[in-house]
Amino acid sequence: MGVREWLHPRRMPVLHIADDEGEGPVVIMVHGIASSSVTFSELLPLLREKYRCITIDLMGFGASPMAPEGATYTIEEHVDAVRSTIKALGLKAPFILIGHSMGSLIAARYAARFPGKVSKLVLVSPPIYVAPTELGDPRSRAAMGAYLRAYEYLRGNKGFTTRSASFLSRLSPIKNVLEVTERNWEPFVLSLQNSIESQTALSDIASVKVPVAIVYGTLDPFIMTGGLRIAEQLRHVTVYRVEANDHLVRKRLAKAVAKAVN
Repeated sequence: MGVREWLHPRRMPVLHIADDEGEGPVVIMVHGIASSSVTFSELLPLLREKYRCITIDLMGFGASPMAPEGATYTIEEHVDAVRSTIKALGLKAPFILIGHSMGSLIAARYAARFPGKVSKLVLVSPPIYVAPTELGDPRSRAAMGAYLRAYEYLRGNKGFTTRSASFLSRLSPIKNVLEVTERNWEPFVLSLQNSIESQTALSDIASVKVPVAIVYGTLDPFIMTGGLRIAEQLRHVTVYRVEANDHLVRKRLAKAVAKAVN
């Protein structure tokens, strides 16, 4: 960050609120990369009878605006946009914060930066990655390196990535849960590079003082066991494993998330 940016930081936009329903303690949900708040379509019915459920479309995705000129979709910029949105809601009491996939990384960073705002942190299908050199197990090092090379390939091959996303979206049981198009290509590429490949998840999870729940499916292809094992060892972290569930918040995973919230 240059001196000008430090003295005059960019103001991140207020994001689109896709859902605000139910009454009770507030639960805020943040989706992952190349998706939108439809991510939580199976979870909302399980929570809205006891909680006020708010879903937010991340900057550059869903119905939310793009980042301001010069922004690069870093984890801090995503957090600042979420913060602007939460401030606009005028919430007073601490809330439960749920993040899915990249949204879990953003949620963890938000909770670390603003500890008085969050009463519980629920990380769903979190891609917790560390540098390959930090992993002692040779297989974990090789797997982490392969993930990073795959992400670099996706960023560098627009046609392949958009076609693959379109194909996977048609197969998904949750309509419109995956979208990589001309409109959100820049948010996708920069978020992948600056919020997932470069992340602060482990240090953020370690620093928060509230209970943390990690919920993931045993068939999730984006889970890296090396980073996850480190997070599991933290005292305030409880892990819920869901058999035969992939990365999506399907009904079985949604039930586990609701259990973690309750």
